Amino acid sequence: MTHPLVDLLTTRRSVKPQLMTAGGPSQEEIETILTVACRTPDHGKLVPWRFIVFSGAARERAGEVIAETYKADHPAADADTLAFERNRLARAPLVIAVVSRARAHGKIPEWEQVLSCGAVCMNLTLAANALGYGTNWLTEWYGYDRRVLDRLGLGPHERMAGFLHIGRSDAPVQDRERPALVDVVTYA
Repeated sequence: MTHPLVDLLTTRRSVKPQLMTAGGPSQEEIETILTVACRTPDHGKLVPWRFIVFSGAARERAGEVIAETYKADHPAADADTLAFERNRLARAPLVIAVVSRARAHGKIPEWEQVLSCGAVCMNLTLAANALGYGTNWLTEWYGYDRRVLDRLGLGPHERMAGFLHIGRSDAPVQDRERPALVDVVTYA
């Protein structure tokens, strides 16, 4: 079966952020990507997610927070290790953080809100891919560290669903082995 959307979905791959070049999306493209992400299923219209867009110097400022937090836990860390931590969000030209705002609700289970947030991440990824950009959805240690999250402006009830790295890459992207349908599908 051939269809442009099916072709995109069956060939989509993650691109390592360090392989992404400076060719990031324009402001108009960022708004398109975010608009597509917002069209995810959202039972109860709770909008249990939000975005933080890191581009330009904002990536370096966030990297300083990450490096400072890492150094607080690893005081003997050498300069190369701290530089690596400082560069976490500067590897790609654009990083969009997706923040989960799932909370207790009388009718909508928190689980459904978390799933909606995951769908937002995937819609964001696919929208960027459809515009010709490579993407990588990462969380890593700092996405779970409350000190980092607080300094990035997350509220006490908010959690990081992931950092979506977006950019162009000329490097060939290797696919990984995917599950065989026979291993994951049951027909009832």
